[in-house]
Amino acid sequence: MSSLPANEPPLLRNLNPEQLAAVTLPAKPALILAGAGSGKTRVLTTRIAWLLSTGQVSPGGVMAVTFTNKAAKEMLTRLSAMLPINVRGMWIGTFHGLCNRFLRAHWKLATLPQSFQILDAQDSLGAVKRVIKAMNLDEERFVPKQVSWFVAGSKEDGLRPRDIAPRDEQTRKLIEIYQAYEDQCQREGVVDFAELLLRTYELLRDNDALREHYQRRFRHVLVDEFQDTNRLQYLWLKMFAPPGTSQGVFAVGDDDQSIYAFRGALVGNMADFEREYRVEQVIKLEQNYRSFGNILDAANELISHNTRRLGKNLRTDAGPGEPVRVSESTSDYGEAQWFLDEAQALHRAGTPRSEIAVLYRSNAQSRVIESALFNAGVPYRVYGGLRFFERAEVKHALAYLRLIENANDDTSFLRVVNFPTRGIGARTLEQLQDAARSSGRSLAQSVAAVPGKAGANLAAFVALVDAMRDATQGLTLRQIIEHVVQASGLADFYRTEKEGQERLENLDELVNAAEAFVTQEGFGKEAIALPIDEQAPEADLIVPDADTGEIQSPLAAFLTHAALEAGDNQAQAGADAIQLMTVHSAKGLEFDVVFITGLEEGLFPHENSMSDHDGLEEERRLAYVAITRARQRLYLSFSQTRLLHGQTRYNVKSRFLEELPEGALKWLTPRHQGFGSGFARDYQAAWQRGSGLGSIVGAGRVEPPVQPRSTPGGLRTGQSVFHNKFGEGVIVTLEGSGDDARAQINFGRHGMKWLALSVAKLTPVE
Repeated sequence: MSSLPANEPPLLRNLNPEQLAAVTLPAKPALILAGAGSGKTRVLTTRIAWLLSTGQVSPGGVMAVTFTNKAAKEMLTRLSAMLPINVRGMWIGTFHGLCNRFLRAHWKLATLPQSFQILDAQDSLGAVKRVIKAMNLDEERFVPKQVSWFVAGSKEDGLRPRDIAPRDEQTRKLIEIYQAYEDQCQREGVVDFAELLLRTYELLRDNDALREHYQRRFRHVLVDEFQDTNRLQYLWLKMFAPPGTSQGVFAVGDDDQSIYAFRGALVGNMADFEREYRVEQVIKLEQNYRSFGNILDAANELISHNTRRLGKNLRTDAGPGEPVRVSESTSDYGEAQWFLDEAQALHRAGTPRSEIAVLYRSNAQSRVIESALFNAGVPYRVYGGLRFFERAEVKHALAYLRLIENANDDTSFLRVVNFPTRGIGARTLEQLQDAARSSGRSLAQSVAAVPGKAGANLAAFVALVDAMRDATQGLTLRQIIEHVVQASGLADFYRTEKEGQERLENLDELVNAAEAFVTQEGFGKEAIALPIDEQAPEADLIVPDADTGEIQSPLAAFLTHAALEAGDNQAQAGADAIQLMTVHSAKGLEFDVVFITGLEEGLFPHENSMSDHDGLEEERRLAYVAITRARQRLYLSFSQTRLLHGQTRYNVKSRFLEELPEGALKWLTPRHQGFGSGFARDYQAAWQRGSGLGSIVGAGRVEPPVQPRSTPGGLRTGQSVFHNKFGEGVIVTLEGSGDDARAQINFGRHGMKWLALSVAKLTPVE
């Protein structure tokens, strides 16, 4: 711990020397390498408190960016406890949350309606489907989810449709879909998550006065989890705090925990930041307050095999603790039973079930573990299931509320126009969408163009929404939701459902969530929830934004809150039950006991990464994250065989096990039981030849790969082919013949895939 004079501010006490150095840095660009369990949140929060308490900046001059609402709320809670200030007006939040706040303040400059709504991932996908259908395109060739990924990926790279080079006909058509999707969103007055960031970045980039205003205002900018930033987020940061200025830019992250490349995260942003901002000193937080020494030794030794690191070494004063236990099973069922026995013994010895976590690389691995727990009557929870605002009944209610707020929200219109059913079918909606497109108006505005009974049913729905809007004028948010749930028919519908009681309870909980929201945000329970005339007597019940002065109704604010919460990737903690989750889901969490299962070549590291150096390094970072979740005990396991994706896989232990320090390990099974290191070498050789897992039989022998004699369609290695799901790829290996023929194909972004040629529909690309 730091030794400070007695007159030093109390908030600096109990910081270690590295933490103290980081907190008290002068106002200049700084890079803080914060290892797992090193007190990162404490350093960030104390840094803000120190800047405020020493008068270096006012609360309005600080901007702190996090990746989750949970982290942002934690920082605000800690700040409130440290200083006697009102933190509500401070710019502390997620990238998306702060961009929403920015665009609400500058909606005219951003060419958005004042009451613009936010599409969550599902709503955005629905909007893409409508575009594909309107363009009469084949969904098998233009798969909506893949088109959504293309649009989101383009936006995260800062690219509009006009900025993308059409490499081929497929890309050209994707660009057209992207443009049509943009036009549709602009017409409806809605934005998706990626648009929040891109629209903010473009507005700052193209408006000198606005950009200079915010650069003068925010003298200190702090960014959490910097290793997870993508290209656009880094560009966004440079709009608020460009390199070469006197602003204090405080970037905190851990390149060893960068595991979101599949989401566009660029671990290289940390090295770029150090270079572009000319960081004079990188401070490393290496003192770990979470784990015992053997766990940290395993993590340090493993990650040292990565070559592209900024470099740090975790240490602890807690002593070595228990050794890292390693177990080999003959099958995945044996592995699950071994885990169950260990977990039961730990629980009997006093470890709460909620402090026991099972981590796995692939979601498919959980089935056998769940089965073992269920059969034994042991409570468990699969972390990362559907969150509250993603549940269907809640989304239906929110869609009605959005229509009350904005009658021209076509996405919400389509979600509930026939739910509960009102005799409005697909053909009717096609007619309505055609009319809306031809007139350039919203669906609600185009209802009169649909004739006959179909048009009457649509008109009745619009009248229902109008009636709900009229009936809820002057009501509180709680009263509005209660009225909408009843008047829309949702309550009656779920009362007649076989399992509707749980859904009705969720709708009741939506009312509770709304009431808690208006209380926490300072509106008050009695605030009128719909937009009202600012001159009306009730106007004082509407709370202006603490920063912009914008008057936003409680209903509009709650709908924004619901959309942002649905996009947050953090789940709430469960009751006393064993926690099951993927390693990706485990980031940011910690448990007394951690089991990492399935440490086998082709599974962890994943087979898609094994032919790519960067991919293999990311897999190693993923294993590092998994190891550092454990506080007291760590178990590692693998099995000789595993039933996965309908096939029995014959495995060898992961190379990561070979990279751990022997002195920190305790083998619960014989060190070289079953498939030994010689088999691993044979496996590697087989993989490099392209024969993969299928050529490995027995306990240590590799059959020569079968050379292709004939393949359907006359395919050849090196040939480019197109697959409906994975897109364009190159054939790397061909083996087998007739119905047994298969191909290993590199699909670029989707990685290596083995496909059975008798099933896969491959089109040669000449």
